Amino acid sequence: MADKTYRIGEAAEIIGLKSYVLRFWETEFPQLAPLRTESGHRLYTEEHLNLLRRIKQLLHEQGMTIEGARRVLSGSAVVDEDAPEKLSAVPDRDFLRMLKQELTALKRVLSR
Repeated sequence: MADKTYRIGEAAEIIGLKSYVLRFWETEFPQLAPLRTESGHRLYTEEHLNLLRRIKQLLHEQGMTIEGARRVLSGSAVVDEDAPEKLSAVPDRDFLRMLKQELTALKRVLSR
């Protein structure tokens, strides 16, 4: 029996996004390559939906950039799933001090 497939509108609705977002992500993430009908319509499998959910989590929940999410999906970077909770546990004053130190270090690197 063939795996269930979903047209782009169905897949977008399941994931909670607009169809154009899925089309855009297809251009940004080489791992996302939906099947095509003879007439060129996109068909998404459960595996594609799982990948879309992961991309959405990395971009929308983890706040990653497309490049960062691309690296995580390719295996060249690792994401700390607890990062948002860790940051929320840091008092504002300490977070600002830490952020200032990071920005100062980045400024030094860029000025070289």
